[in-house]
Amino acid sequence: LVQLVESGGGSVQAGGSLRLSCVTSGYNFYRGCMGWFRQAPGKEREGVAFIYRSGGTSAYYSDSVKGRFIIDQGRDKNSLYLQMNALRPEDTAVYYCAATYGGSRTCMSGNKADFGYWGQGTQVTVSS
Repeated sequence: LVQLVESGGGSVQAGGSLRLSCVTSGYNFYRGCMGWFRQAPGKEREGVAFIYRSGGTSAYYSDSVKGRFIIDQGRDKNSLYLQMNALRPEDTAVYYCAATYGGSRTCMSGNKADFGYWGQGTQVTVSS
């Protein structure tokens, strides 16, 4: 049974930082792709950042967060993080950790339909 549990959300002013965590169980990090999605009220869930560990490490970011967010994995190999810097009000959303055993192309596309494992979400609110 694969389980993903997020934490680290909260409220912050524009320009601030937050670090989201996702603890996994039952999932082999080196066999697939993990990432973060977000969903703002009234909007579709969108891919934010993804990491693929098989044969090296590759990270992919949406244009809206590139240069501000960093996705990485904990030393214990069971944790995924999203360091969010220079936050903007438009980053306000529920953030979800997700995983799949799809390959590197799945990570590059960041299509939510390809991800079969999801956390419960954590709220991030950025005020201006």
